[in-house]
Amino acid sequence: MTIEMVLPILMFAFLLFFVLQGYPVAFVLGGLAVIFGFTGLGVKAFDISVFRMFSVMTNPILVAVPMFVYMAVMLERSGIAEDMFHTMYVWMGRLRGGLAAGICGINTLIAATTGISGTGVITMGMLGIPAMSKRGYDEGLAAGTILASGTLGILIPPSIMLVIMGDMMGLSVGELFIAAIFPGLVLSGLYITYILVRSFLQPHIAPAMPKEERTLVPLRHKLQLIVTALTPPIFLIFAVLGTIFFGIATPTEAAGFGAFGAMLIALAKRRLKLATIKHCAIETLRITSMIYLIVLGATAFAGIFLGLGGGKLGQQFLLSVPGGRWGVLAMMMLLVFILGMFLDWLGILFILIPIYMPVAATLGFPMLWFAMLVAVNFQNSFLTPPFGPALFWLKGVAPDLETSTIYRGVVPFIALQIIGLVLIILFPQIVLWLPSLMFR
Repeated sequence: MTIEMVLPILMFAFLLFFVLQGYPVAFVLGGLAVIFGFTGLGVKAFDISVFRMFSVMTNPILVAVPMFVYMAVMLERSGIAEDMFHTMYVWMGRLRGGLAAGICGINTLIAATTGISGTGVITMGMLGIPAMSKRGYDEGLAAGTILASGTLGILIPPSIMLVIMGDMMGLSVGELFIAAIFPGLVLSGLYITYILVRSFLQPHIAPAMPKEERTLVPLRHKLQLIVTALTPPIFLIFAVLGTIFFGIATPTEAAGFGAFGAMLIALAKRRLKLATIKHCAIETLRITSMIYLIVLGATAFAGIFLGLGGGKLGQQFLLSVPGGRWGVLAMMMLLVFILGMFLDWLGILFILIPIYMPVAATLGFPMLWFAMLVAVNFQNSFLTPPFGPALFWLKGVAPDLETSTIYRGVVPFIALQIIGLVLIILFPQIVLWLPSLMFR
């Protein structure tokens, strides 16, 4: 084994080691880039790192990130999630498993209005866990429902991940947004179907609302709740994605429109105060800084890793996998899944995508479809133990849940995500059909 092969392998091994030790991933990525870059490339390594980081930070596409984050934080502060939860509760409570299925629907809408994972897990964890526990729901089913549906924001547009992925892969962010709609709905549909079927087969794990409680809310009030709670977010979703779909606005322009629309919704609900705007601005700065810090560290790491020959080494390994192009694809998806147990999706994205892209192009895979397979697979990284961040988010807002219960509850939903991934592989038009209609 030559020194050219040893350095990138050691670089990757040290990355996993330090992350498993609990060190912040941004500093691990950047620190390893400096150490191994200087060792293998000398002073030239600093030129590579600075050039790549400067290219990222001056990219106008990434301006959409803070605006989408601001939109998410403003919608959270406007209380729209609580309003949707109450609406879902009075409409879906009469069904077995209706409360859990309704939470899936709400988190799908939250994902389509925020673009980040975590909002649905935290909000529905605070609201949904007590409500489902009170109704006698199985704690594992309740936890798995909130975790799986609450992390759909990583996939359903306006996903911040898709903005960064589009820039990395040289793909249209608008096309990625539109391509992700059906995959996100497929996963949401699988979750809801699983909940309703299991609730039908095992009524004791998700009982319906008692009859006397169903009659407390008159039909007129139920219809009014739909108008006041569901119309604003649905309008915002269609406004943001519609302008992109019809070519009226770029994703960056649509992000600005979404941020402004979120403020209008907060104003309509009489929750737009100076303190709210200040909080949203500070929270946006905090989240965006965290994202960009990881992006910079990952950019430097990827540049040095590729400069040391890690990209060629990885491509040679993948192309040697038996089973032809589908064997290679299975290996690529398996690596994403395994690394998602230990690394943040941003780190995986910057390390693997430069290796995967030439291989996917060589094998003749449509790049938009391939990007969506990776994006769907990334959702698993939020749920898979031992380091799935969503598991800790839910534990933080629902401390009474046992960690073993959370792990038990999330396993069926990880299996459903794998089923969704297989469906997209078998039926590529789930991804490709809607983008083919853009601008027509």
